[in-house]
Amino acid sequence: MSGRHTADQGEGTLRSYGIGFALSLVLTAVPFALVMSSAVSGPAIVVIIAVFAIAQIGVHLVFFLHLGRASSERWNVVVFAYTVVVLAILVGASLWIMYHLGSNMMTH
Repeated sequence: MSGRHTADQGEGTLRSYGIGFALSLVLTAVPFALVMSSAVSGPAIVVIIAVFAIAQIGVHLVFFLHLGRASSERWNVVVFAYTVVVLAILVGASLWIMYHLGSNMMTH
């Protein structure tokens, strides 16, 4: 089809947004409940929160930004991956520069 999306493709439908919203709520509520109940503490809670955050990023990418594995979406995924790599290089290089500037500063 020439650029049109049908309802059975699952992109942009009310059902797909509802599933994405429900998953986002669950992926937010579970770590929040664990922190508030003090069921898990220390480094384990940080790992749990990080895992749920990464899962939520995936949910947002698939259900709201429609990054999938279909051939029509392949360029969107390539552009997104390129953006992530460039941002990682920029942030990593900036942190590296700031660390080395701070450690090489002369203190009196």
